[in-house]
Amino acid sequence: MTVSLDQLQAFVIAAETGSFSAAARRLHKAQSAVSTQISNLEEDLGLALFSRAGRSPTLTPAGERLLLEARVILDRREHLIGVARSFEAHVEQRLVVAVDEIYPERVMAEVFAEFAEQFPHVELELLFPMMEDVSRLVLTGKADLGVMWRQEILPTELGFQTLGWVPIKMVCGKHHPLAKVRVDWEDLKRHRQILVAAHSDGPEKQRLRVAPEVWWVESHWVILQLVRQGIGWAFVSSHVIEASPVAADLVVPELQFDDFDLPVAVEMVWHKQRPCGPAAKWLRERFAATALS
Repeated sequence: MTVSLDQLQAFVIAAETGSFSAAARRLHKAQSAVSTQISNLEEDLGLALFSRAGRSPTLTPAGERLLLEARVILDRREHLIGVARSFEAHVEQRLVVAVDEIYPERVMAEVFAEFAEQFPHVELELLFPMMEDVSRLVLTGKADLGVMWRQEILPTELGFQTLGWVPIKMVCGKHHPLAKVRVDWEDLKRHRQILVAAHSDGPEKQRLRVAPEVWWVESHWVILQLVRQGIGWAFVSSHVIEASPVAADLVVPELQFDDFDLPVAVEMVWHKQRPCGPAAKWLRERFAATALS
């Protein structure tokens, strides 16, 4: 049995247009050539794909079922051609991007939706480490690009660009002692603080520490669940608080102090010595041009 892609294409287009003549016009071929290709396909398969009893050919039950398979085969052909063109244009076959949860998910999704359209054949892996773990992955080559909150001491091998600022709020549960008072700095020290944790023990991990008693948690979303239960208070980004399923059970108290730098700068980092292909270059430019609000 010999089935060609040209036969499948003629079959699919004839089914979509409703006639052999319309298929011929779309394919820029003679109607006789299209009819012959479909007849040969039916002969090769041993099945009638179209009923020719009426004025226009209509799909038989076998034709309806095999039309789905034919479309899959033609789609994979287009995919193969697209991958080949990517190789020709020296586009990366795979990228790994590490993004701290401090970066708003909605904004990130918009960026990667455009990336998927621009580079449909690039395999992407998204990692969600915390703070210094992002730069460590980029430094060791385990990530091609990183987005993280600003690291005060960045390895000299890494380049960086500030993307914007993310508001950080002090949050606690409805029944926490701090929920109904105007909170001062000493109040924070008297109650357990829940802090986001990185795997590394660098200085960034301690930057937002205020209270002597601390729980370390490797997820902003889990932190809010713990805060909801009254276990402690936390500094969490505004977008995470607003999008949390427990937002209604959280309180953002009024603060008496204003000398604490609550907004956090978000930066993009990359390795200076590693080549940047078209996909990574596009992603860097897109992140740089995207507002965080």
